[in-house]
Amino acid sequence: MTEPHIPVLLDEVIAAIDPRAGLSVVDATFGAGGYTAALLSGGARVYAFDRDPNAIRDGAAMVTDHGGQLSLHQERFSEMRVELDRIGVEQVDAVVMDIGVSSMQLDQGERGFAFSNDGPLDMRMSQSGETAADFLNTADEAAIADVLYEYGEERQSRRVARAIVAARPLETTGELARVVRRALGHKPHDKKDPATRTFQAVRIHVNDELGELRAGLAAAEAILKDGGVLAVVSFHSLEDRIVKRFLKEASGAGRAVSRHLPGEIPGPDPVFVKVSKAIRPSEAEIERNPRSRSSTLRHAIRTAAPAREAAL
Repeated sequence: MTEPHIPVLLDEVIAAIDPRAGLSVVDATFGAGGYTAALLSGGARVYAFDRDPNAIRDGAAMVTDHGGQLSLHQERFSEMRVELDRIGVEQVDAVVMDIGVSSMQLDQGERGFAFSNDGPLDMRMSQSGETAADFLNTADEAAIADVLYEYGEERQSRRVARAIVAARPLETTGELARVVRRALGHKPHDKKDPATRTFQAVRIHVNDELGELRAGLAAAEAILKDGGVLAVVSFHSLEDRIVKRFLKEASGAGRAVSRHLPGEIPGPDPVFVKVSKAIRPSEAEIERNPRSRSSTLRHAIRTAAPAREAAL
C-alpha cells in the first residue's frame, strides 16, 4: 500500500519563503505537490518542475484548480533557468528544492527504487535512459565499486561489486538486495539493512543526482531576484555537503582576508547572505513522518550581486 506523501520540514520552508500574493516561486521538485499546495495557499504564483512524468500527470488537477497560478514543467531542475527563459520569465522571488527520491517513487514497487517492494531493477526518475539493471549488468567491476564507494559510502564496495558481477544478470530489486546481503552478512535483527547503501549509490548514479543538484543550485542563483529566497532540503550527507559548500562559497564565508595586507584586493560581493544553519525536523515531525528523520534544510537570501559565471 502506498503511504501518503508528507512534505518534510514544510512549516520551516514556508516560514523562510513567506509566500504571498505577487510572489513568484519555483518548486524545483514538485513530487506530490506538498510544497506547491502550501505556496499557492499563501497566494504565490508557482512554477513547478519534475522530471518524473507520473508527477506531472498526477498534478494536472491542481493546475486546473488554481487557474493560472500554477504551471507544471516536465524538466530536470537543472533546466529551470532555460525553461523559465523559454516562457518569458527572467527572475523569481524564491526557489525551493527537496532533493532525492520521493515517497511515491519509493512506494511504487514497479519503479524499482527500493527493496521493500520487489520490482524491476529500474530506479529512473525520468523513466528514460539507462536503468539500474543496465548499469549493474554491463559495467565492469571497478566502475561498480567506485559508484558504491562514492555515492553509497560503502566501505566494502569491492566485495559487493564482485558479488554483483558474479550474480549477473540481475533483474529485480529483490535479487540485488539478496546479493548484497550475502556479500556483507545480514541478520534479520540488524538495525539497518546493508543493501541500503548500494541502493542509494546506484540510484544516485542512474539519475546523476549530485550533478543535478550542483547544476540546480547554479540555476537557482541565476534566476533569483535581489532579496529572493533559496531553500533546499536534503536527505543525506553527500547532498547536504554540496549545499553547505555552495552557500559558503556564494556568501564569501571563510574567505581569507589579511589585516596585515592593506593593499589586498577584496573578494567579490556575496551572492547570498543570511545563510541559515542546518535546520532539522523536530521529534514531533519525526514521529508523524519517520522519513523526515535524515532531512536537513538550509536557506539563504539572494543579493543584488551578479550571478557567478558558473551560474550563467
